[in-house]
Amino acid sequence: MSQALSFPAPSAVGSIDQYIQSVNRIPMLTEREEVELATRLRDDGDVEAARRLVMSHLRLVVAIARGYLGYGLPHADLIQEGNIGLMKAVKRFDPARGVRLVSFAIHWIKAEIHEYVLKNWRLVKIATTKAQRKLFFNLRSLKQDSTTLSGDEIHAVAMQLGVKPEEVVEMETRLSGRDIPLEGDNDDDDERFAPIAYLPDPHAEPSEVLERAELAHLQDVGLHNALASLDERSRTIVQRRWLTEGDSATLHELAAEYGVSAERIRQIEAKAMQKMRGLLTA
Repeated sequence: MSQALSFPAPSAVGSIDQYIQSVNRIPMLTEREEVELATRLRDDGDVEAARRLVMSHLRLVVAIARGYLGYGLPHADLIQEGNIGLMKAVKRFDPARGVRLVSFAIHWIKAEIHEYVLKNWRLVKIATTKAQRKLFFNLRSLKQDSTTLSGDEIHAVAMQLGVKPEEVVEMETRLSGRDIPLEGDNDDDDERFAPIAYLPDPHAEPSEVLERAELAHLQDVGLHNALASLDERSRTIVQRRWLTEGDSATLHELAAEYGVSAERIRQIEAKAMQKMRGLLTA
């Protein structure tokens, strides 16, 4: 749907202020008009109905995006990401549920902006788990001032957000840190003590570099050959237990799939790993 729709983007109107003024002049829909347009979109795939639903809620995105300006990211970019969330909400909106689009769209708009903030606020990601994300977007507002939280305040925040006290401490430390340039400024002392000064490879002699590259290649080939030597079930178990990105499969999950006990899966895994270690050592 996003490819078929067209509406003014912040960068295309001349300035962010002009964009905000233009979207604020777009009339809001009545509940009856909203239901009629949403029904046409749901039943007939009416792109014009979708466009009108999106256009009438662009001001909502502007208002929500304004709440994220404290992270130092461009307002126009925040609005752009929020608009993507709005289009996703319009596509999934069902008027039969008796809920106004504004209530439904808020969650989608915030979700897209959250993802954008987390990906761009720092070069190093600082919030990857659910608890960290909750702390990232709420800890600043819960703190009374810029001072470090006391023990009682840490426990109060943890209880309010449903996270562990140590997670509050970790996120506060991350948020209070600052980015350090890898290279120093022109000053001699800055260059001498810049982080990049501590990174030279002490084994950068060309023959050693080639040797390490060859060893890494052989290890990669060795792992491939070791996996290939296993039967299909053993190979699948090892891959899903140790070589998958994200959450690995548990013994009980694999046991349920293969119709055996978790202990049997553990035995197959242990035997396969022993065989692979022998081949890799050789």
